[in-house]
Amino acid sequence: METLFYAVPCLMLAGFGYAAYLLVRRARRINRTWTHGLTAEARCLRMYTTTSGGGGDTSVHTTLHHVYEFRARDGRTVRFEEEGGPATVLEGDFATVHYLPELPQQATAKPPAPGRLVAGTGCGLVFLGVAGAFCVGFMLVAHEIFAESNGLMP
Repeated sequence: METLFYAVPCLMLAGFGYAAYLLVRRARRINRTWTHGLTAEARCLRMYTTTSGGGGDTSVHTTLHHVYEFRARDGRTVRFEEEGGPATVLEGDFATVHYLPELPQQATAKPPAPGRLVAGTGCGLVFLGVAGAFCVGFMLVAHEIFAESNGLMP
């Protein structure tokens, strides 16, 4: 039983660490795309929304998705989907996309906003850090409880 109070928080810590890694990797990729990437004119082929949440007493969250297509400098036609784009871009509109030549399918039509990227990544990392600190605190409290009770549940 005691192992459960250590195993679950350790698994959660591993998950938080992996999420932090993915968050930083994504931010670095987007920043590199904005600063060192190429630009192209893309056409919005499709725009749609997805919703999450149950409604009723819980809130419903709507996410806007765009599907873009552009021709890379090497002549390939690239199609990609991006969520969270501006609501002002409609089907048939043209937008400037930024892409890395080696990863054109991971292009972005979002305009460069490094401050917003840093703030969003920082907030995500703070949230994951607080959740990780809670797990560590839980394990320390559980250790004290088990140490006082000689390994038996009170």
